[in-house]
Amino acid sequence: MEAFLFDLDGVLTNTSRYHFLAWKQLCSRLKLKFDEQDNHMLLGVSRMRSLEIILELNGCASNFDEKQKEKLADQKNNIYLSMIKNITPNDLLPGIPEFLSQAKSRNIKLAVASASKNAGFVLERLQIRDHFDYIADAAKITHPKPHPEIFLCCSRALGIEPLYCIGFEDAQAGIEAIHAAGMFSVGIGVSVTTVAPDLALDSTSQLSYNLLSESYSKWLKKGVKAL
Repeated sequence: MEAFLFDLDGVLTNTSRYHFLAWKQLCSRLKLKFDEQDNHMLLGVSRMRSLEIILELNGCASNFDEKQKEKLADQKNNIYLSMIKNITPNDLLPGIPEFLSQAKSRNIKLAVASASKNAGFVLERLQIRDHFDYIADAAKITHPKPHPEIFLCCSRALGIEPLYCIGFEDAQAGIEAIHAAGMFSVGIGVSVTTVAPDLALDSTSQLSYNLLSESYSKWLKKGVKAL
């Protein structure tokens, strides 16, 4: 257990509501349908793919070329940024500051594996950017979750083998990505539809280094026996 790789929204903080409101505002301008049920399909998905899903749901994906889509995605991002500019460390989810401190005191490498291109900005506002050894550049990730690319990218950047990395996610696609990368997964309030996390928690307040270490050790031994 040498590295912890965190998703951002729903794991470190919760700006998903702002994402929903930003998409909702953009859709209102475009006279497109978009509700909270549709929003569930966007969890853990990149900005451009999210836009494509919304356009597909409304049957108008072919009405926009790539440049128009990029412009719309930028408009959504500007709305989102205006909404989150006032977030503070108080917006960290329960237990996260303590858990990050526990990890750093044990020389665990920390990384953020988020599809958000605003991850760095959000971490700065939360005043925890300095805690992390690496922040994945979402602009350079070509395959969205559930593909394991972003987690493997973090693993390589930290110089830690996937077997010794633990991924933290709140979305089903993220759990699948962690497993595809060959890593131990921690699910925070995940609604399981396919693959279950190796350690399932209802809330970040339940995060504990000792609990995690115990669960990971059992998983590792089970994997070694299977070889």
